[in-house]
Amino acid sequence: MKNKFSHLDESGNARMVNVGAKPLQKRRAVATARLVCQPATIRALRAKALPKGDVLTVANVAGIQAAKRTGDLIPLCHPLALSHVEVTFKLRRNGIEIFCAAETSAQTGVEMEALTGASVAALTLYDMCKAVDKTMRIENVRVIEKVKE
Repeated sequence: MKNKFSHLDESGNARMVNVGAKPLQKRRAVATARLVCQPATIRALRAKALPKGDVLTVANVAGIQAAKRTGDLIPLCHPLALSHVEVTFKLRRNGIEIFCAAETSAQTGVEMEALTGASVAALTLYDMCKAVDKTMRIENVRVIEKVKE
């Protein structure tokens, strides 16, 4: 069976999917990302001893802001009015797990918003820690929950 991509028309041209006939539904998605770094970086972060200051607070705000702007960043993504965005972090010995939950009542899902929030939070952490850790990498960006009611 031939693959059918919703963002391509019959001629293979990019298009925005028409969701106008779909009903409004409450939707929630959670995405995660992981910033792998040295244990010394985590210790400095916990002690708020990094040169750029309160890294987690800045990354939290960046993730929320990014989720809200997803429609401006991803060309064929519908702009959504989000009712809630939450970015959280779990500090591990050699990395930081980032979670972004996004919620809305809309005709389309919020996976892209959750993915964008988690990704930009990870990028912000990377930017703010790069002066002390040249070995960092971002990995495992993925959706871990998708719900519609």
